[in-house]
Amino acid sequence: MKIAVASEEKYISGHFGHCGGFTIYDVDGSKILNQSFTPNPGHKPGYLPVFLKELEVNVIIAGGMGETAQKLFEENEIKVVVGIEGLCDDAVNKYIEGKLQSTGSVCTEHEYEGHCNE
Repeated sequence: MKIAVASEEKYISGHFGHCGGFTIYDVDGSKILNQSFTPNPGHKPGYLPVFLKELEVNVIIAGGMGETAQKLFEENEIKVVVGIEGLCDDAVNKYIEGKLQSTGSVCTEHEYEGHCNE
């Protein structure tokens, strides 16, 4: 399984589309095998779900995400976990343990203002 976290350095980004990049974890069962960083190629409508699908990502973790993006991830068979804050490593470990739950929050502002996960 591959888990991508929308990130700003080691922290979860408030909005996946405007993050610095994606920390991608290769996971086998309950063990993280590898971790890498992929810079955000740019926020274009509908592009990032396809981009991450091409990287074989199965799960996206982010602070906030719009409704259309969430639907596009689901169409690309990528599970969406939103409303998450804190360290990327902590969130991935909680997800692996089954202790990370999506709030289901949806960003409704078209322009990113830095408070999508409120």
